[in-house]
Amino acid sequence: SSPAEQAWLLTVMPPVFIKSRPALNWTLHQEVGEMEGSQGSVVGVDTHKDSHSAALVDELGGLVASTDVGANPRGYIRLLEWARCQSPRRTWVVEGTGSYGAGLASFLVECGEVVYEGDRPQRRKRGAGGKSDQLDAIKVAREALAREHHAIPRRRGNREAIRVLLSTREGAVSASRQALNQLYALVVTAPEPIHEHLIRLKGEQLVTACLRLRSTAGDIETSVTTRALRQVARRIRSLQAEAADHEAQLESLVAEAVPALLSEPGVGAITAAQLLVSWSHAGRIRNENAFAAMAGVAPVPASSGRFVRHRLNRQGDRRLNRALHVVAVCRSSFHRPTKDYIARRTAEGKSTREIRRCLKRYLARHFFRLLQGLDNP
Repeated sequence: SSPAEQAWLLTVMPPVFIKSRPALNWTLHQEVGEMEGSQGSVVGVDTHKDSHSAALVDELGGLVASTDVGANPRGYIRLLEWARCQSPRRTWVVEGTGSYGAGLASFLVECGEVVYEGDRPQRRKRGAGGKSDQLDAIKVAREALAREHHAIPRRRGNREAIRVLLSTREGAVSASRQALNQLYALVVTAPEPIHEHLIRLKGEQLVTACLRLRSTAGDIETSVTTRALRQVARRIRSLQAEAADHEAQLESLVAEAVPALLSEPGVGAITAAQLLVSWSHAGRIRNENAFAAMAGVAPVPASSGRFVRHRLNRQGDRRLNRALHVVAVCRSSFHRPTKDYIARRTAEGKSTREIRRCLKRYLARHFFRLLQGLDNP
């Protein structure tokens, strides 16, 4: 063909379709059984608080139809009926299955639909194509076509209850820490009799002492400061009691769901709950490498010239990464096999960070295999 004909072909082909790969092929790997083959059209959903925008595209990314529905049960039914009329075979890609899209994703799964979690659409440069909910829904569907692996939404029920308790407890602990810092600040600037009495106290001793303060007939500054210190101390005790109540419920639910995980050295109820929430259920994460990458413990090459090394990964689920970090630190202090491993790697010239990275990568592999056995006895 002539150069003019080649230029014409490049002009009419949409960039999103230039892909040297087959049409959409959702695959679950051997850990959960093979499910290969095209799933027909793709419905991308851009979710919001009050409404959801959906766009149905064919296997090549061409727009077939689009619609808007309310973010409520009636809107979910309308959206499913609309999709069934548009395509007999379809795959759903819902954005924000952990927030505004949680209700829709749960409804679709209960109706037997194939649902995957969609990433937030990549932002274009300002002025390049515009911005609307319908355009975002189209981008969600088309970007899903280009992805090699697709995420499955987290399971609800018992594990969602654990996530709620874990999140609520973390909020109570954070608020308690902020209140304690406020208490320290009040003591620093308190009138001299109160300042002298409380300035050397820390933590629980300070909270207890503030609760025992009594208002006096002195000046207004002393009276108001005394009352404020007592109220902040009461708030701290209330938040501590709330966090303890959530932790007790977590211990009960986690012991029922993953007793084998609690028997692991260095794993407590909070750490086990985070591992379970991040993993969710068998089949959501395709293999141990994907789990390590999600946890931010997969090795990142950092070699240069004659130096071959890896560095810590700063990406991924940081709460899951923190849980693995806590287990690694705990085992480093009392677990004999871990202490022997640290001594051996130190003798090889590894730094503390490199050793800890290796430990966390091992823990990610170990816990993934243990959790996979929960739903696959």
